[in-house]
Amino acid sequence: MNNSSRCLVCLVALFFAMPEANAGMMRERLAEAHETHLEERRANLAALSDPFGAAPAARVVVERPRDGPHGRHPWRRNVVATIFWIGEQPTQHNPTPNHMSAWDMNWKENYGGYDHPERRDGFLPADFVPKLNPFYIALPYNDVAPGGRHHPEASEVIPWFWERYQGDGVSVCKGRWVAIHHDGRVCYAQWEDVGPFQTDHWEYVFGDEAPRPNRNKGAGIDLSPAVRDHLGIRSGARVEWRFVEDHEVPAGPWKNWRK
Repeated sequence: MNNSSRCLVCLVALFFAMPEANAGMMRERLAEAHETHLEERRANLAALSDPFGAAPAARVVVERPRDGPHGRHPWRRNVVATIFWIGEQPTQHNPTPNHMSAWDMNWKENYGGYDHPERRDGFLPADFVPKLNPFYIALPYNDVAPGGRHHPEASEVIPWFWERYQGDGVSVCKGRWVAIHHDGRVCYAQWEDVGPFQTDHWEYVFGDEAPRPNRNKGAGIDLSPAVRDHLGIRSGARVEWRFVEDHEVPAGPWKNWRK
């Protein structure tokens, strides 16, 4: 018997032994003691039902339905594309050096070197076989905020957020497959950096807005030299693009570049 139980028993005994005049005051003390006893019982029961100390309630996650029929993501049409590459130095039209990406501080080193836009061997740089996929793109949204936490809207606007979530500081956008179409040809690439120019334009990347005006004719997607060459385009061309699921990506040079 714990202390609150002993106290309650003693108070009950006193209640029946005392004169009627003092009964009102004793009723109040009994009520307080009873409530204390119930609180202790509730705490003990919670501990028994949850011996590992798990959170009292799971977080409820509501994912929005995928856009389009059968979960297919919609095409973003008539988007100006510019060309960028790993190792690119800052210029007037590209103020950010590309030896690192928004999600990889050692992007150039991890890739294997400078992805020269002119010295090419097919879809690869002429001087080495890259260690990462040479078919890469950038879109103007970063889901990870300075400090490592995800932006507040990320879980609401990114359709696959909870499927890919691995904790703070880990982007759910990095590596996402994208299909790019131009003049009857489709190329597949992975989202590996943020740009052009913007880093927060989720209303375009995941919504219906057009890219914001910028010094590159309102460009809304950056393409690597491999994507450029597969589509046969130049910087400034207009393309269509959309997100694709992993199982939608067919075999091609974007998967077997090491061979």
